[in-house]
Amino acid sequence: MKLRYITITLTVLMGIMIAVIYGQAKDNAYSSIDVIRLNENYKQVVTGLANGENLKKLEESFNCQILLKTDKDYESKVMAAVKSSRILMDYEAESKLLGKIVFSGEGDLFDSMRRTLINRMIQICILILLAGYIIIGLIYYFYVLPFRKMQLFAVNVAKGELDAPLYMTKGNYFGAFTESFDMMREELKRAKENEYKANVSKKELVAELSHDMKTPIATIKAACEVLKAKVKISGNAEECGDILEKVGVIEQKSDMINQLINNMFYAALEELTNLKVEPKEEPSTKVSDMINELKYYGTINIMTTVPECLVYIDTLRLKQVIDNVVNNSYKYAGTQIDVSFKDQIEGIVVEIRDYGLGVPEEELPLVTGKFFRGSNGKGKSGAGLGLFLVKYFMDNMNGAFECFNDNGFVVNLFLRKV
Repeated sequence: MKLRYITITLTVLMGIMIAVIYGQAKDNAYSSIDVIRLNENYKQVVTGLANGENLKKLEESFNCQILLKTDKDYESKVMAAVKSSRILMDYEAESKLLGKIVFSGEGDLFDSMRRTLINRMIQICILILLAGYIIIGLIYYFYVLPFRKMQLFAVNVAKGELDAPLYMTKGNYFGAFTESFDMMREELKRAKENEYKANVSKKELVAELSHDMKTPIATIKAACEVLKAKVKISGNAEECGDILEKVGVIEQKSDMINQLINNMFYAALEELTNLKVEPKEEPSTKVSDMINELKYYGTINIMTTVPECLVYIDTLRLKQVIDNVVNNSYKYAGTQIDVSFKDQIEGIVVEIRDYGLGVPEEELPLVTGKFFRGSNGKGKSGAGLGLFLVKYFMDNMNGAFECFNDNGFVVNLFLRKV
């Protein structure tokens, strides 16, 4: 039987016993009142006899029978009173027994004794029940409750809730178990955190490598296009048919590799909550070097000289930013790209401008959304992450990003000075 049922049973028994005791206590109270009255009557009868009052009047007044030793039938009357279970009390004067005073409370003394005995037995039973109740309560508090807490704790751990500790209360006989369970929780939490960090680091590495591999792939594609153009200009297309075929295979495989890299990059990025950005002090001249590295995309004109200063950037992430912006312009506009620099008090602005159709005005607020692709992206590869990453990286380098239409699509990158 479960502990709660035992407790409920004991409680019910205690209630019943208390009710019985209450009834017995009332009866015993009446019995006690009778005994007190009997003693008072006895004293008054003895006093009346000492004062020489009439025996008959005393017997009538106090409902008793006075037997004197001088009576002829004294012995027989005493025996008759004993047989009828009457109450006999000695009548003495000057330490001499003069007779008996018989009261008519037939059987009251024995009933009182019986009720008193029953009452004492019930009280003993109540004390035993109370002791049992207290013992069960102590067993529950010191033995059962700690196991209940550990059971609930184990359920929470199984659900993955590892932040709530298992406290060890004072006087807990299972302190060693409690401490071991809490140590297990801490180790599980630490292992889970390490696993999460390892997975994030792995996904970040995959995303970074995937993006970095796009640059050499783009270079290979650009080289293939240059070879095709040179063959066509030379007029030896028929003689160089085998070369063009191989160049076409290289270009085709480059597209396939690029698509696979994109898939791997987007899958890794989609599961990441963030990508690590670690800005530090760098010379601003690195920015123009990054732009010069991207001239394989097409015509990129650097219109002004970059102001020489120290800027707060993450070199890897800024390369990705510029590469994404230039790649978008090359993909969607297909025009020349002009880059200019503006010196400001708090930083420098890198303006990248193309001369295409731009982005529809109603879509401009959405272009930095994750996986958003504009209406001009139909038929072109991509997953809508380029400008999302640009804004994310710039914000985490304490810089800023804005884009707008002005006879083409314009992107301004703000790099904060040190």
